[in-house]
Amino acid sequence: MTTAEPTTDGSYRNKIVAVEPGGNEFIAEADRHGKPSQLFWTWTSPNLEFATIFVGVLAVSVYGMSFWQAVTGIVIGTGLGALAHYFLSARGPLHGVPQMVLGRLPFGFKGNGLPSVLMSVTAGVGWFATNSVSGAYALAALFGIGPLVGLIVIVLVQTGFAFFGHNLVQAFERWSFPVLAVIFAVASVAILTKSNFGAPALEPFVGDGSMGGFLLTVGTAFGYAAGWTPYAADYTRYLPSTVSTARTGFFASAGLFLSCVVLETVGAASVTIGPALSENPTEAFVGELASPIAKATLLAIAIGAIAANSINVYSGAMAFVTIGVKLPAHIARALVTVFFGVAGFLVAWWALPDAAASYEAFLLIIAYWIGPWLGVVFADQYLRRGQAIAGFLYDRSYANWGGLASFAIGLVVSVLLFSNQEKFTGFIARGAPQLGDITFFVGFLIAGGVYLVACKSKISAERLAV
Repeated sequence: MTTAEPTTDGSYRNKIVAVEPGGNEFIAEADRHGKPSQLFWTWTSPNLEFATIFVGVLAVSVYGMSFWQAVTGIVIGTGLGALAHYFLSARGPLHGVPQMVLGRLPFGFKGNGLPSVLMSVTAGVGWFATNSVSGAYALAALFGIGPLVGLIVIVLVQTGFAFFGHNLVQAFERWSFPVLAVIFAVASVAILTKSNFGAPALEPFVGDGSMGGFLLTVGTAFGYAAGWTPYAADYTRYLPSTVSTARTGFFASAGLFLSCVVLETVGAASVTIGPALSENPTEAFVGELASPIAKATLLAIAIGAIAANSINVYSGAMAFVTIGVKLPAHIARALVTVFFGVAGFLVAWWALPDAAASYEAFLLIIAYWIGPWLGVVFADQYLRRGQAIAGFLYDRSYANWGGLASFAIGLVVSVLLFSNQEKFTGFIARGAPQLGDITFFVGFLIAGGVYLVACKSKISAERLAV
């Protein structure tokens, strides 16, 4: 059995100040607009923020990497995440549906509920809270206000953008891009000119400072970049179906890769200047900058947090709608956006006192589930190459429990063996701490391999039946 796709009615099109109707429907050609090149700023702007910088800070100050070791790990981890983002973004114009709707193929309609919930929580609450904290600290340092007041301002603005929906979110990424690019370029040059690239590695707080610390750096950089992959098609599905899939994937992945590598490198370099001058992490970063540049950078950090979280809460709400919860169709996504705005605020408020420790653990834990998820998604994409899939995406009876089982096996086995967290250390990681934390890579390989074996015959049968 296959089911016809619910579609948009052509009324939204390229309107900017208008609430995007509906939830996760197929985007009709009448509503399609834009070009692949716009994806460069769509995925650059949300990464021009302090959370990106802090990945590089962690590599040197916590994992005990030298500057050049950190840069190498950052390039490898980010490159792997950007490569995944390329392939998933390229599918958006072709199929015209959100990323988590495409997830119904490898997981089935009901089975897709688990990764959709995980995506909703990590994006709509976890990432939302993480970025809100950095934006709140920036406003606190810039205006001399309490972090809680800054947090309230940040949350209200970014939730408002996401409430209106796709077109306003895309427009804000475009408008903020030149401002963020110029300010961070100036700040980066100032930081790099003061840095000591040959400074000896610091004593690590996590890992063993050699291979373990390097793999933690790769994992953290991968977790940050790959954290965007469950959103990929959300921001390409409105493009006309005739656009080049190669250009679509290229501009999306290029924006992600360049912004992450540049700012994470700057973050790593900033640690080599000397001891932090403040317990406020954003204020510590700008402490070596001249006052006008420091103030502009703090403002850019706040704007960057809003750019990132407009995307986070929008896609988190989109994923939640995809679970299949029945809400008023015309306002489903907008209602869920408000819910995640409130939930994200509460978690961010809780995380304010110890943002650094919360962030390091959060990045690795995100990679734990995204690794197996990507393994299943790419294995399914390989098996279905050339197959018509539209009839399966909205069929509530469609099941693919092999996908959920593959995901669960990859996740559980990889965590039990290789997790390297303060709260739990895997059995192999205990005996070989020099491995750092490779849970995400192991999970990817196990989940993808199991899916290829378990689901090959099912998908072959579906191909013949369609």
